[in-house]
Amino acid sequence: MSEQSERFERAADFFSSVVDQISDSQWDEPTPCDEWNVRGLLNHVVVEQLWAPLLLEGKTIADVGSTFDGDQLGSEPKEAWRESSLESRAWFGSPSAMERTVHLSYGDDSAVNYCDQMTVDALIHGWDLARAIDADETLPIDLVDWAYGALLPMQELLVASGVFGTPVEIPESADQQSKLLGLLGRQPARDN
Repeated sequence: MSEQSERFERAADFFSSVVDQISDSQWDEPTPCDEWNVRGLLNHVVVEQLWAPLLLEGKTIADVGSTFDGDQLGSEPKEAWRESSLESRAWFGSPSAMERTVHLSYGDDSAVNYCDQMTVDALIHGWDLARAIDADETLPIDLVDWAYGALLPMQELLVASGVFGTPVEIPESADQQSKLLGLLGRQPARDN
């Protein structure tokens, strides 16, 4: 297993640990992602997992088209996450997976970069879910350190992409998790 796929596994494990804590009464709770409630955010991450095997297989965005539009959670949202993440984990962990080229919305990229993007996605959206359901928001520190180091040099590109929120100013004395969250437009401190 590559270093990238191991990181993805750990981020997916963290995300899973938060998903397991969602209660039946929390699906409509708001999240730090303005456009999604808890169910909508989980659906977004499940869809990302469903795309991964097809993109790693060599399919293009046009090939997949609207296959995963709409609700992919059905009546068993947690099970939808488990199944989709098992499939994406298997693909990212397969031999020579990191040697592939994937066809993404912005053009061709390496599977290494794609796996890194999926790792950040699972990590940060795991925090979003934890915030939404009032669970422990502590991210794995080694993944925080890696993500912050990888993303900080790309700050202008991140802002221009519109994928994440506008960076939040965080004091230099703050911990690394707070700095990462601020970089990605999250407010680390809870509103009281």
